[in-house]
Amino acid sequence: MTDTRSPLVRPSEVSFTAVRAQGAGGQNVNKVSSAAHLRFDVRASSLPDGVKERLLALGDSRITDEGVVVIKSQVHRSLEMNRADALARLEALVQSVARPPRVRRATKPTRASKERRLQGKAIRSGVKALRGRPGD
Repeated sequence: MTDTRSPLVRPSEVSFTAVRAQGAGGQNVNKVSSAAHLRFDVRASSLPDGVKERLLALGDSRITDEGVVVIKSQVHRSLEMNRADALARLEALVQSVARPPRVRRATKPTRASKERRLQGKAIRSGVKALRGRPGD
């Protein structure tokens, strides 16, 4: 039986750095490094190759040219909660590309849909023809 779970990011492959948060917050912001910078190297990770390719192909500004995901979290007052938030956002990013996109199969319009389209065009043409001068 195949494993249908989506790939998870190993905590050992993620590095965190504590930095000072920006914005309002008084002395706490100025004294305490409570924001978390998460760095995750996609190419060196243990994710499946397909997931790596789709993740690197994303046009996301959080992914550098070297293939490193950088996420900064500063929404909470504690470093631990910001670390958990950054890790959850990384998981959500990986989950978004975990399943390959469905392949689109080209189809042809049905005969009835072609007839409806032409009928609509004829009606519209008649409406526009009535906009002309009466003597035309």
